[in-house]
Amino acid sequence: MHYTFKFSFIAVLALLSHGGQLFSQQVSFIKEVAPIFKEYCFACHDSKKRSGKYDMTTFEQLLEGGAGGEGIVPGKLKESDLFHLIVTDEKRRMPPRKDNLSGVPAAKAAIIKTWIEQGAKLDGGIEPKANLVKELRIRWQPPTPPEKYQFPAVINALVFTTDDKQLIVSGHHELTFWDVATGKLAKRLRTRAERAYAIIPLDDNRIIVAGARPGQEGDICIYNISAAGPTANGVVVLDGVANPKVREKTLLEVEDSVLALDLSPDGKQLAAGGCDRIIRVWDLASGKIVREFENHADWVMGVRFTPDGTRLLSCSRDKTAKIWDLKTNESIMTMPDHQNIVYGVGVKADGKTGYSVGADKQVRSWLLSGQGKGSKGLGSHGDEILHFKQHPKLPLGATASADKTVKLWDLEKGTNTKTFTGLKDHVFAVAISTKGELVAAGGYDGEVKIWQVADGKETLSFIAAPGYVKKADPK
Repeated sequence: MHYTFKFSFIAVLALLSHGGQLFSQQVSFIKEVAPIFKEYCFACHDSKKRSGKYDMTTFEQLLEGGAGGEGIVPGKLKESDLFHLIVTDEKRRMPPRKDNLSGVPAAKAAIIKTWIEQGAKLDGGIEPKANLVKELRIRWQPPTPPEKYQFPAVINALVFTTDDKQLIVSGHHELTFWDVATGKLAKRLRTRAERAYAIIPLDDNRIIVAGARPGQEGDICIYNISAAGPTANGVVVLDGVANPKVREKTLLEVEDSVLALDLSPDGKQLAAGGCDRIIRVWDLASGKIVREFENHADWVMGVRFTPDGTRLLSCSRDKTAKIWDLKTNESIMTMPDHQNIVYGVGVKADGKTGYSVGADKQVRSWLLSGQGKGSKGLGSHGDEILHFKQHPKLPLGATASADKTVKLWDLEKGTNTKTFTGLKDHVFAVAISTKGELVAAGGYDGEVKIWQVADGKETLSFIAAPGYVKKADPK
């Protein structure tokens, strides 16, 4: 099927200027063309959504087109309706105008044009039926973290090392390690993930990290933080991308962010959830997934094992918290009382009471043996509660909020014991030290603060961005 289209004058000029000498070499589909389709098209035309019955995520299907006559005819630009839909000024365009999506820039459209004119060839070594999302992912190379940050990185995760001497903080394509006593940078660990959303110590030498390039890929990796590495200005630098002695194992690679992790009380199992709505449970000895659940209707924001390891709590953007029986692999209860996004879950040491926090600003407790009804509010923040952290052995919980505060909770009594202030923006991450003596938190503006649990005093404050120098406020 062929259409007549009206073209933008600017687009035509750009296509003409880019269509000759600039592309004297063969255009690579996987390196140059596929990334453009991924950026502008795959969100609507992947294997799940298939808008207009058009799946563009294999080369074979990309050429074939969908129900509306889209598609590509190698070497024949006029008959390649997908290209015309990209550059047209008519109402029907890809990406759709009705969704207020930006069109493909003229320079990128010119690359597609030249590729079609050159015969729309697929690079050698790639099968026409191969998943292009995966092919792009395995070829992508992460950047080196900046030597000096120009701007603070948003802190989405932090955790104390098992000896409580260092605080591990998420950075930009890296984890940074800071001395708890002095606030000095001690170590940097490069990661493929742009952001880390959850960090768990596996033992004294290893950590498990869930991270992502949001909307593009997510992973769970085990890193050896005691591995040897070079130093730069007195800071140990570890390569968690290319060095197998640092990145010991990759447990998961998926197409979007992994947001939550929890380690079972016996240290033998790991649970995770994220944007694909799937909850996965691993046997860490074998590194294999032993259970999968998919019953949440939106992103999974938190997971937590019960003390006996037989059940798992989860929470989601679908406004619910759930409990799963790990023997029967079934959801046995749903708690809907938040009526808004639920960001975190916990469980009392006796395994009978669950805790959840969310966008309704409430900390709630609920009986795990009930039908998800009759939850009780323990207290609240002045804005959304964005994170909940529970000490693995002590009856101590901490909540982080968009109201710029952190609160401590006695989970045995169900009471708020302290409120920590001083942070200046949304608090996304909170951690409790191994001994339960310190609480650390950070968030949107990159600032980290550490407080003492006993008296509530602040012991340390710093910007967790290597080399960053705050600019003076203009007068």
